[in-house]
Amino acid sequence: MVDPSALGARLASSAVAPLVKKLFVKDQPGAALVTKPVRISGLVSFKGEKRDVTPKDVEKIADELVRRALKAAGPGELPVDATEAVAVRSALAHALSALGTLTIEDYEAVALGPDEFARTLRSQSAVAVATFALSRDAELFLDRLLHTASLHILNFFTQRSTYIARQQTHQSQQLAQLVKAVDVLLERLPSQSAEDAAFEAQYASYIASHHGTLTIYGLDVYAGTSEWPLDTAYLSLEATRDRPGEGATQVAAEQVLAQHDHVLLRGVAGSGKTTLVQWLAVTAADRTYEHGLTHLIGRVPFVLPMRRIVRPGSELPIPADFLSAVGCLVAGGQPPGWVDRVLRAGRGVLLVDGLDEISEDRRESAKRWLRDLTRTFPGNLWLITTRPSAVPDRWLDTTGFAELTLSPMTRDDVETFVRRWHRAAGADEVIGTALLEAVRGASELNRLATNPLMCGMLCALHRERRGFLPQDRKSLYEAALTMLLERRDVERDVRATTRLPFATQVQLLQKLAWWLIRNSRAEMDRSEAVHILGEAAPAMNLDGSGEEVYGWLLLRSGLLREPADGRVHFLHRTFQDYLGARLAVQELDFDLLLNNADRTEWEDVILLAVAHARPREAERMLQRLVGSGTARGKLLAAAAASYAAELAPAVRQGVEEGVRSLIPPRTRQDAYALAEAGGDLVLSLLPGPEEVRDELAYLVPLVAATIGSTPALHFLSRFRDHHDPQVQLVLASSWPAFDRHLYLREIIAHLSLSPPVFVHGREDLLALRSIGGWPDIHVVGAYRVEDLTELIVPEQLLCLSLDAPHPVEGFAWLSAFPRLTDLLVATAVDADTARQVPSGVRLNSPPATAT
Repeated sequence: MVDPSALGARLASSAVAPLVKKLFVKDQPGAALVTKPVRISGLVSFKGEKRDVTPKDVEKIADELVRRALKAAGPGELPVDATEAVAVRSALAHALSALGTLTIEDYEAVALGPDEFARTLRSQSAVAVATFALSRDAELFLDRLLHTASLHILNFFTQRSTYIARQQTHQSQQLAQLVKAVDVLLERLPSQSAEDAAFEAQYASYIASHHGTLTIYGLDVYAGTSEWPLDTAYLSLEATRDRPGEGATQVAAEQVLAQHDHVLLRGVAGSGKTTLVQWLAVTAADRTYEHGLTHLIGRVPFVLPMRRIVRPGSELPIPADFLSAVGCLVAGGQPPGWVDRVLRAGRGVLLVDGLDEISEDRRESAKRWLRDLTRTFPGNLWLITTRPSAVPDRWLDTTGFAELTLSPMTRDDVETFVRRWHRAAGADEVIGTALLEAVRGASELNRLATNPLMCGMLCALHRERRGFLPQDRKSLYEAALTMLLERRDVERDVRATTRLPFATQVQLLQKLAWWLIRNSRAEMDRSEAVHILGEAAPAMNLDGSGEEVYGWLLLRSGLLREPADGRVHFLHRTFQDYLGARLAVQELDFDLLLNNADRTEWEDVILLAVAHARPREAERMLQRLVGSGTARGKLLAAAAASYAAELAPAVRQGVEEGVRSLIPPRTRQDAYALAEAGGDLVLSLLPGPEEVRDELAYLVPLVAATIGSTPALHFLSRFRDHHDPQVQLVLASSWPAFDRHLYLREIIAHLSLSPPVFVHGREDLLALRSIGGWPDIHVVGAYRVEDLTELIVPEQLLCLSLDAPHPVEGFAWLSAFPRLTDLLVATAVDADTARQVPSGVRLNSPPATAT
């Protein structure tokens, strides 16, 4: 059998080149300059306003590449069987389709080379490709085909008439940028002594090496994975500034100093504040000036972690002592007066990290120190980071500091972070893809993955268990709590005057959590929290008052935050549920738990209580839930059974019998009732596509479509290849309940039977056009002919249904769709109207109620 990794090389250029060219639009003269850079995504022929091919044509191209490669192998040398050949073809099509999402320009792609470019395409389509579960031979075959295609794609770029012109234009732009950088540098750099210049070069190298890696604290990972290069690990997040009367404005976090000279940046524990400080320091110290951030050119960064420069009984450092205060290893070579000269020239970038990490009684002195420094040395850039509740709003207003807050990670941020984490850690890409699938499919993981700290925790735990997260949420939360409450401050060397034991912190926090749950509250008054903690302190032998204990938990636990003055809540609702359930079991509050089983907000609390309960307690809870006789009780019992470490066979059998009467649904009414009763809870109990084969198979995806959540969308994506027309019809008609563009990409674009897709207006038509159009479109509601002719892809449309109260009279406009064969109008049509239908189009005239 032939080596699959070498098979792609047997494809002759004359066979591959014509196929590759089909992926791109025809050549255009000149430099093809536009207001924005010309990206590869703008060159592909299956995306954009004018298409030469469609996404389905990309599949045909991939199919042809696979077919020719297998033919070149010769008889008896095939590396994969017929089934896997189909999977390789689909995976290759997904990888080639990633061309439509690349933001790099063609000359940048050529600079990457074929190996790295192929890896880029593969990483862009990693989630989709992983769903095909290829064997090792099939993986090697796919990699070789993709590499061969990449060679020809890059060669095609270099042959375009616009390539040389655009490359020269880019070089001119680079030269202009360099000239501008030199101008800024000359303006910002006063005449320096040779001693100052030599030390600055040495200091810049130190900053790059000392802050050039990112450390994830509190993770039990394999050796060498806790630190990774900052240039590959850094993730650009958004910072929000909310000013009364002006609304909220957002800016990339690394650009905050481009807009404001003085910035106080708030962010929750693990949100990336320290990482941003590191990135700004390394970027400012970069003496190549390729970053394009003019405000950092020629500046000198000073990283000042507050936990290191504030020492008991000592004053905050003067500028001459900045380097020695933070233990800078090159401080001994600092020329006398160098820091003063830098700051007086307005060349400093002062990065004061972790204002919350010093005791409250030192913060006023820190405020005076900052005020004196900013007034004595104007013209420098200042960034101060803190957790949200450490200092009040407008704390530094008098010194001209703008206040911004780091925003939570978006879905795209999470995907980018996970991919980079696994690449930097040297982990298998497939493991990262599996984690993304898990995060998308599990609501509790989705709620956790909101900042780099939590995402890093999930990545590490997932890899540590060789691609699997803990099977129970209890273990996941325990690992997170250990990291946040015990290990993180220890490993960060945070010097706290008081350090509460881990078990004490958990006990205190769960009292706050259970109070919030019992009172159906999302947050509480600060005074209420102080009272609860004050009452608990004596029994735990704590010396401090309730106010002192509250202040310590707020600043150091990472689990509490004050969203507004005098109010407090848990950073993640899921931790509140976990801690509250833990105390509920300790207090034997089972009746209170079960009496609220019909309330959605108590769902996770009950599930986690079963996880915390002893075997007999868990069994009694499940028996009561099943015995309630309600659909929700039975579903909750079935979901909770997987949380119990030990169950008697009779109890487990009773739970299974209870849910068997509900799943799978047998009528549409059953499906709707099941969705209403169970919500996301029911998704883990529904059968998968391989388990439903009869005429009622469509009822299973109907349940998920009715739920309409992100986990439900993930569940539906498993059914997109199901052969049943009714299943595909449910999928095609359910997208209004979800994120429009995501649903199109994840589900509709993959429906093989091309069922009718229902659109309800211009935005739906635009979205449908973004995936290359659709052959069968059902327009519901009033429409404009202009929208239909402008937004429906003419070459795709075969069937059109118009279901409107008052259809537009006349059908001459249908000539815009040359392939249209069927028109369905949901109203009565007389003979005069029928005569206006273009030849070749069959007009059906059902009653007005037709769908």
